[in-house]
Amino acid sequence: MLRAISWLVRVIAFVLIGLYSLVFVPAGSASSVLVATAYALSGAALAAWACWDLKPGALGRWAAPDSRPRRHKPHSAGAQDAAAGAPASEPADSRRAALLPILLSVITAASGLTSAGPHSSTLIGLAIMAVVAAGSETSVRTGWVVAAVGVLAVQIGALTYGADRGVFLGYPLVLVVALLAGHNRRAYRVRAEQAALMLEQAEQLRAQQRLTAVLDERTRLAREIHDVLAHSLGALGIQIQAARALVAQGGQEARVDDMLARAQRMAADGLTETRRAVHALRADSAPLAQALEAIAENHRQQHRAPVRVAITSPEPELPPEQNVQLVRTAQEALTNAAKHAPHQPVDITLGYEDHQVTMTVSNPLRSCADESAEAQFTTLDGGYGLTGIRERLLLVGGQLETDVRDGHWTLTARVPR
Repeated sequence: MLRAISWLVRVIAFVLIGLYSLVFVPAGSASSVLVATAYALSGAALAAWACWDLKPGALGRWAAPDSRPRRHKPHSAGAQDAAAGAPASEPADSRRAALLPILLSVITAASGLTSAGPHSSTLIGLAIMAVVAAGSETSVRTGWVVAAVGVLAVQIGALTYGADRGVFLGYPLVLVVALLAGHNRRAYRVRAEQAALMLEQAEQLRAQQRLTAVLDERTRLAREIHDVLAHSLGALGIQIQAARALVAQGGQEARVDDMLARAQRMAADGLTETRRAVHALRADSAPLAQALEAIAENHRQQHRAPVRVAITSPEPELPPEQNVQLVRTAQEALTNAAKHAPHQPVDITLGYEDHQVTMTVSNPLRSCADESAEAQFTTLDGGYGLTGIRERLLLVGGQLETDVRDGHWTLTARVPR
């Protein structure tokens, strides 16, 4: 649209300059012939320039320039285009760089040469128009060459017609100012194109960041749902397996009913945790101390083992992700305690420091004398595994340590605040 308006202004200026020059030059004189010839030559060059600029391909192999910001392809993409036989942009740019200066030089030379004559000073307007275009649409060196052609043509015309000092000095100065205006116009256009390109790249970056955030959230939810289901279904499967073993023995109806009731509670708890994971465990996530008390009570009921939860300092507000990882770590530690040291007391200590939260889970190891026939029916939750817990803590910048000392198994988890 802007290009069409620019050409409308050029055409109007060309018509007005022609009317003024051809009307005021005496008909039949040598000056009128030169003015008409220069005007016609400039008009032909202007028409070729318009066809080349407004209709790409109208001049055959001389293609019009692309006004859009240029995208720089990677080297590999350029090699692929060359291998596929795609036309390279360099020859087209070189042809474009050769055609436009020729047309502009014809206009400046023809109009500048005759503008020094009597009654034809308005033709300098065509030279100014061409020099402005040379400064804005060609290289700096080419723009100065076109301006130099116009200045030389004005000087020759002034010598031929015997013009005064104003023409000798004023017209060249006007052409130089026009060239500087063209350079300024080109610099503005380049800045606008660069700003548009940067804005487009920023939009692409924001879109990529939004996509990455969505994928990260989906991955987090998938991991959470997987762990919740693995925990609940694993415990449920072991509970059913133990109940089937008691049914096979016979005479254990009360214990079978108790195990099936536990299995039902496990299924309900697993469904609740799964729903909570679907909602990203944010607004509805319980405070850490409350969550630890809940899993401790669940461990006491399922495994008939004492669990003590101690908090060494007031509980501050923690991000939901840190909350979840510490709860999962405590669940894994209690699962290991029930598996490797059934009925042994477990101590969970939670400490809040300036820059981190430390949770320690400790229990004595089982001795050989603690083995009993009942142990074979002890039901265990399906744990997440220490490797999985370590990976989950690493996602929030935490760390996991385990140690066996003085007959006690100790697990220590730290997450930043």
